[in-house]
Amino acid sequence: MRFSHIAIIGVGLLGGSIGLALRAAGSTASIVGYSRRRETLEKAVQYGVVDRWTLDIQEAVTQADLVILCTPVGLFADLLTQMCPALAKGVIITDVGSTKRTVVAAATRILPDTCAFVGSHPMAGSEKRGVEYARADLFHGATCIVTPTAACRSADVRAVEEIWEMLQMRVVRLSPEEHDAAVSDISHLPHVLAAALVSMQSYSAMPLAGKGFLDTTRVASGDIAMWRDILLDNRDNVKASLDRLQREIATLRRLLAPSKSEALSQWLALAASRRDELVLAKMRDMPGE
Repeated sequence: MRFSHIAIIGVGLLGGSIGLALRAAGSTASIVGYSRRRETLEKAVQYGVVDRWTLDIQEAVTQADLVILCTPVGLFADLLTQMCPALAKGVIITDVGSTKRTVVAAATRILPDTCAFVGSHPMAGSEKRGVEYARADLFHGATCIVTPTAACRSADVRAVEEIWEMLQMRVVRLSPEEHDAAVSDISHLPHVLAAALVSMQSYSAMPLAGKGFLDTTRVASGDIAMWRDILLDNRDNVKASLDRLQREIATLRRLLAPSKSEALSQWLALAASRRDELVLAKMRDMPGE
């Protein structure tokens, strides 16, 4: 790995897991953590996530040759502005944000030409929040979407991809626009649906919920500030995803008739088959023990 000084900006679940995963993968880089809360940073050192910490973002990035933004995307622009004067020439900055168009635009607008920004989105996480839930194996077998632009140097893009590959992730490249459209369907919409399924329940029905309901709605317990920022930032794509879902629901409504029982079975079978194929593909992608 080419990086010797790494700054993790935000040491919660994802930032903490990156620190643990780097160590588990054999990285000898010096890792510094930044957060707004001393308590979080003290835990990060206690759990072995970072080597040292600071409450000063410029101090955090001064020597860094790699900076990883791991806060809610709504904070990125302010953080980039604050760290800008202290960034070393040639530093590479990446992130774990779930949206990319505004993130890349902000980085392009704020960062000097002496820095490189290569957007990333590791498709891994949990409904849990905080560094105490960080895991070294959180990224194993998952996909990381890297979103370079025409302005990115190929060497910088590969350096970022190698970090995620080191953490045993499968890396794919998409443009920021392609990314935001794709993850709206596969990530943002499922979160909205989980929240909606919980919200629509009557208080009398909730005690009847079984494991299927809990599994289906697990992500509704996710970080509220993070998901608020994601949904607002990607609202055009989320609205389009909701429109497509409404059309699918309209199809289902038409099938809810005794005369349509065979078509309903086919509709359910197609969904089951597609999910089974996805599970098998994910199992094949998992690294060997």
